[in-house]
Amino acid sequence: MNFIPISQPSITQKEIDYVTDAVKSTWISSLGKYIDRFEEDFAAFCGTKYAITTSNGTVALHLALKAMGIGEGDEVIVPDLSFIATANAVTYSGAKAVFVDIDSFNLCIDPKAIEAAITPRTKAIMPVHLYGHPADMPSINAIAKKHDLLVIEDAAEAHGATIGDKRVGNWGFCGTFSFYGNKNLTTGEGGMITTNDEAFYRQCRYLRDHAMSKEKRYWHTELGYNYRMTNLQAALGVAQMERIGELMTKREEIFALYDQALKHSGDFVSLNRTYPWANNAYWLVCAEFPNYKEIERDQLMQSLKERGIDSRPYFYPMSAMPYFETANNPVSYRMAQQGINLPTYFDLTEKDIQRVCENLTELVCVG
Repeated sequence: MNFIPISQPSITQKEIDYVTDAVKSTWISSLGKYIDRFEEDFAAFCGTKYAITTSNGTVALHLALKAMGIGEGDEVIVPDLSFIATANAVTYSGAKAVFVDIDSFNLCIDPKAIEAAITPRTKAIMPVHLYGHPADMPSINAIAKKHDLLVIEDAAEAHGATIGDKRVGNWGFCGTFSFYGNKNLTTGEGGMITTNDEAFYRQCRYLRDHAMSKEKRYWHTELGYNYRMTNLQAALGVAQMERIGELMTKREEIFALYDQALKHSGDFVSLNRTYPWANNAYWLVCAEFPNYKEIERDQLMQSLKERGIDSRPYFYPMSAMPYFETANNPVSYRMAQQGINLPTYFDLTEKDIQRVCENLTELVCVG
């Protein structure tokens, strides 16, 4: 029986041709035509004036924070349920990540929890568009405006998701994206910052390349970083951008097939929920099992694996990590135990999805 992985990238002849062209050009490091083109294409896709490539999504967050001047003594409000890179990037900058609870419906930061966490040291809010669902950006932006705070969208998992007709990455002061191999759009590794602020854009470009003076080569006026993307990665990204419509549509089709196959599961399982004001990017199909504890969730995942089906648990609350202070965020801690992600990728077939759902139903509903 074929093993069904949780994810795999979609690589066509277009990607191979563009990467081969980049190799043949000998521009294989951090300069080349594909870098400029990828930045231009992605900015146009998000509807922003500027986009800056980076070596991965985590450093995109760190670079954005540093370019904003956020550092020692500052606080950044983050949702407790997210991949650890969100809080780590804040910590790298010298600031403190302040964990708040999530909305149980969309798993994103709960706007009602934000204001109670604001202190005189708060400098920014970093909402995460978790698993492809946008955070409530209009409400978050209203809070930020009221308290004069910056907003950094962690859109690593939500390429193309929208609120109304406006894409994520164009709601905050800036947005950051990841192009890791399991993302909706991939460059293998890689990341991007999007913004409409020219001064911030120029500061990001400056710090990204060791903060080297443009007037005096190898002269560095402040601490910079080597956070650049290679032309090879960007070539892959340009090819993926040319396919972005079909990549996004296929995620919607995959979710619809899961939803149809599991619609009779009753209260045993709940899939991704989407607010009427949002369009979900469906990075990963989410399956939640009410009243499950961590041990039951892990047993289910092990049983699926024994049947040749991969899955992965929801992220742990970041405040549960031993190097952070535990936070009182009951929704985050509850949802983390109840959810798993099911196989979600471009080449997943209807037959594969049916097999996943049949096995899931047998294990959960039948016993």
